[in-house]
Amino acid sequence: MLDFAAIDFETANAERTSVCSVGLVVVRGGEIVDSFYSLIQPEPNYYLYWNTRIHGLTRADTDSAPVFPYVWQQIEPRIEGLTLVAHNKAFDESCLQAVFRCYCMDYPDYRFLCTCVAARRAFPCAPNHQLHTVAALCGYDLRNHHHALADAEACARIALEIL
Repeated sequence: MLDFAAIDFETANAERTSVCSVGLVVVRGGEIVDSFYSLIQPEPNYYLYWNTRIHGLTRADTDSAPVFPYVWQQIEPRIEGLTLVAHNKAFDESCLQAVFRCYCMDYPDYRFLCTCVAARRAFPCAPNHQLHTVAALCGYDLRNHHHALADAEACARIALEIL
């Protein structure tokens, strides 16, 4: 697969609608050609301790951030016609669907592939199939894990290796 967009969301709390950042890496012809990152004001707008502990974001970081529909207007043209790829697509796809519903936006049934599922097939003996582990197995050093753009780039590198 040479043309796709890797996407990663971070959330503020347990609600899938609470996306607070997004990272996107666009691959065409097997090369990374574009990337995009944005903070997002989550809905609902509160942070759980555990979420902040994972990604480091707080309400102070996103209080002046744009809401999801504005951010998606910047993403949509970049991904037109592309398959979306995520590591643990069940999470990222459910976040995308939930936030589309939250803002009464028409969801265009994006096609998603999962690098975590593919990694289980490609590396059955790996100690685990977490993003940082699989990235390392593919020769990519994920230095800023749980930053949405860094995670999207790691996902793109994995997809180029095993999808």
